[in-house]
Amino acid sequence: MSNRRVLAAAFVPAFLLAMAFACGGDDYFDEYDARTRGQSGGQSGDAAPVGEMVTVDPATAATVTGMITFSGDVPRFPPVNMSAEPDCIQLHGGRVPSDRVVVNDGKLQHVMVWVSKGLEGKRFPVRTDMVNLDQDGCIYKPHVVAVQMGQPLNITNSDPTTHNVHPLPRENREWNKSQTSGAPAIDYAFPRAEMKIAVKCNIHPWMQAYIHVMEHPYFAVSAADGTFEIGNLPPGSYTLQAVHEQLGEQEVQITVGASESTEVTFAYTG
Repeated sequence: MSNRRVLAAAFVPAFLLAMAFACGGDDYFDEYDARTRGQSGGQSGDAAPVGEMVTVDPATAATVTGMITFSGDVPRFPPVNMSAEPDCIQLHGGRVPSDRVVVNDGKLQHVMVWVSKGLEGKRFPVRTDMVNLDQDGCIYKPHVVAVQMGQPLNITNSDPTTHNVHPLPRENREWNKSQTSGAPAIDYAFPRAEMKIAVKCNIHPWMQAYIHVMEHPYFAVSAADGTFEIGNLPPGSYTLQAVHEQLGEQEVQITVGASESTEVTFAYTG
C-alpha cells in the first residue's frame, strides 16, 4: 500500500533565457552513438558510459506524481506574427497566442521535471518509446519535449508547407534539415545529455521548441493540466528539479521508499 506525501517547492525568482539563433546549412548528421546504439561511430570524443547498470524491480519501484501551479499575473508576450507566410495564417482561425508561458486554470504547462541528484554512478536501460515533435499550424507541438540519450525522437510535418528543422545544441552536433509537406519523419537520437536545446525553423523564424536530453529515464514534462508523473524509480533520496524556459528553476528534496508514491507541488508565481 503506497504512502502519499505532499511537498511544496519554494519559488525561486524567475529569470529570462536569451538564445541566439544562427543560420545553418541543410546538412543532416545521422549519427548514432556507440554507447546507446551498439554501433561504431558517434561524435568525436564520446566516451562509454560508466557506472552500475541498474534494473529496477517493478515490485519495489517508487512513483513521483505532481502538479505545477501558477499564481499571479501571467507574463504577456506578443501573439505569434505569421504575416510573412500566408499559408501559415490560413491554418489558424484568428490570433495565435505565444506558447512561451502557458497557464490553464492556474496550472503551468511545458515544465521539465527531472531527478537532478541521487542517481550518480548508476546507468539505466535506454527508453524505447518514441517521442514525437510535430510541426502543426506552423508551430512546434509540443513546445517542450524530453528524451533520454539514445531514445528515438520522431519529427513530423503535418503542415501543407515546407519547414526546416534546425536544432542548436551546445554539447551535441548541430544539424539542419528541410522537411516538405508529407515527407517521411526525421528520426534522430541525441548521443549526449544536454538541457534546453533550442529548435528553430529557418523558413519560419517564429517557430521555436526546446528539447531536453537526459542521461537517465526519470523525467517528465508537465501536461496542459499541470500534471506530471515519474515512475519506476528506485527507492532512495533525490533532488527533484523543475525547469521552465522563462520562469526559471525550482528544487525539492524527496525520499521515496519501496512501492511508495510521493506527490510534489511546484508553485510558480508571476
